[in-house]
Amino acid sequence: MSGVRTMRALRQGSWGGPSDLELVEVPVPSPRDGEVLVRVGAAGVNFADVMQTLGTYDGGPRPPYLAGFEAAGEVVAGGDGRVGVGDRVIGAGSGAFAEYVVMPVNGVVPVPDGWSAEQALGLVLNWATALAALKPLGRIGAGETVLVQAAAGGVGQAAVKMAKHYGATVIGTASAAKLDVVRGLGADHVIDHRGGDVVAEVRRVAGCADLVLESVGGTAFRDSLTLAKRVTGRVVVFGAAAGEAAVTNWELVFKHQVQVMGLHIAEMAREAPEVYADVMRELGALRDAGVYEPGEPTVFDLADGPRVLADLAAGRTVGKLALKP
Repeated sequence: MSGVRTMRALRQGSWGGPSDLELVEVPVPSPRDGEVLVRVGAAGVNFADVMQTLGTYDGGPRPPYLAGFEAAGEVVAGGDGRVGVGDRVIGAGSGAFAEYVVMPVNGVVPVPDGWSAEQALGLVLNWATALAALKPLGRIGAGETVLVQAAAGGVGQAAVKMAKHYGATVIGTASAAKLDVVRGLGADHVIDHRGGDVVAEVRRVAGCADLVLESVGGTAFRDSLTLAKRVTGRVVVFGAAAGEAAVTNWELVFKHQVQVMGLHIAEMAREAPEVYADVMRELGALRDAGVYEPGEPTVFDLADGPRVLADLAAGRTVGKLALKP
């Protein structure tokens, strides 16, 4: 640690949203048994960070708290023999919007050889979430039609690329300004989810979807249920950016006879570690096949965090975002 005692970090003072994030100087945390202290090379920004600033993330931290939970960097203390000082890792840990963060050692994975910290962001969250939604939960099959809601985001972009790799016809929704990005990822059809009629457009180009990846919530959730193929259609829900939406048991019996599944990648890692391990092994195979390539996030200074989260909340961003301490 070379005598370092304090560090820069972003602290959330209330549930007043991203504008309440403040750059502060705080003590460097110390790892306990089963933990590592990581010098942060880059921290990933996720919509869950926005939800936490608003108090809408279930089980999230109570203010004041150090914000952020995804980071990649170098281990400077702690370890268990498998992971130790000098290793470059990526993982999740509370307070990642900082110069140093503590992570559970059993939750970190190596940064791929030759990749920078920012290029590795998304491995354990965005790409793992997209793959879990497509494979073990969504049971994607070649020739099927996959609808990816919010396809221009970090998870959405990963889902489009992987779904095409697995032989699916992909329909991606995004705002008008982001449609070219989604099309460039290989999507067969793109739909403006703000200015267009998503249900009518999907009906026109495909009739229905075998699998829907749903992270928007609100009316988009209802659209997803409507567009999933009756009986065999799957809807995997892993976000609620536009707010809560509900489906009743009556609707599942008489209106939406589809398979609805919830996904939280951290819960999968905790409650079904063997399934999560399969996901990570498959990601390795996708990396070897050139499908999962080094990321190209938009990188900002740590001090810009409040503005970056506000832009993400307003839908003004594209792809993966990162903060560099």
